[in-house]
Amino acid sequence: MPSLLTVLPLAFVMVAGPQIISAVFLATSEEWKKNSAAFLAGVLLTVTFFVSVSYFVVKALNSGSDSDASSSNTTMTVVILLLLLVAAVYVFRGRKTAEPPKWMGKLQTATPKFSFRLGLLLLGIFPTDIATSVTVGTYLARAGDPWYYCLPFVLVTVFLEALPVLLVLLLGQRAVEFLPKVRDWMNSHSWIVSELVIALFIGIQINTLVSS
Repeated sequence: MPSLLTVLPLAFVMVAGPQIISAVFLATSEEWKKNSAAFLAGVLLTVTFFVSVSYFVVKALNSGSDSDASSSNTTMTVVILLLLLVAAVYVFRGRKTAEPPKWMGKLQTATPKFSFRLGLLLLGIFPTDIATSVTVGTYLARAGDPWYYCLPFVLVTVFLEALPVLLVLLLGQRAVEFLPKVRDWMNSHSWIVSELVIALFIGIQINTLVSS
């Protein structure tokens, strides 16, 4: 269980930036219920795919002898460190974005079909999200945890993306007025929290590497 709890904070890295900002736009769009549901379905599928593929690949690599497994674990730790460094670099490079991309303005009139594709792509092509998903799958497989340990990470990621539409459902117009402020804060400051989470996980991996 500790390995699962260790990776859960990385869910914030998954949604920080255009991902959660898109969820805010869709939660206040014309067909907000259908759009948000379709977007979350896309997020669920793409995150599950990347985490699962990395998990089973690493699991297969660790299926050899004890000496091979030990060597593979060291290799996987190095791979995780490299993935985290890639994620940290991309988060840092994107920190100066003052305004959301112009294409996000079109989300106010988005369709459920477009929203579904957006959920698939936003968390499936961004280097930060790919690196984070692969890190989680690799880490859990290397720790010897069962595949279903990946699911809480996936569900927490989906839950964070669902927060804007949940606020609209609970608070109505008050949430619609409040969400743009949340969007602006996330756009300006989320990179700091992401870097802190990544740095924490890097520290854990370095400790694991040194102790092995």
